Amino acid sequence: MVDDEIIREWLAKAGEDFDFARINHEEQRTFYAQICFHFQQSAEKYLKAYIIAHQLTFRKVHDLSMLLNIIVEKDMAFEQVRDDCEFLATFYVETRYPVSWPTQFSQEETEKCYDSAKRIRSFVRERLQL
Repeated sequence: MVDDEIIREWLAKAGEDFDFARINHEEQRTFYAQICFHFQQSAEKYLKAYIIAHQLTFRKVHDLSMLLNIIVEKDMAFEQVRDDCEFLATFYVETRYPVSWPTQFSQEETEKCYDSAKRIRSFVRERLQL
């Protein structure tokens, strides 16, 4: 059995990313790429909290689809958030480094990131019941 404190630490870190992005989004900051990145990071940490809690194969990756696939082997209900994971996955690398393709994101995309991260957050927290 995994120590609940470790899971709570992962959830706290995920919550920090979520709240940072949410507050900046609600204040209508125009740092859309950074806000979207932090929503992606929160989803990643929520998924990893679930993986750790259930002693599934932990991978040091940032690919939300890969993390979700690990979880789905145990809990098919997570298929409900697959579209959210796939959407948020696009905001990891593209927002961190200068690249040759467009990385200008809109308030609408940021809102969609918020909604996706919120659904993943709620789903994981409900399933962990902590």
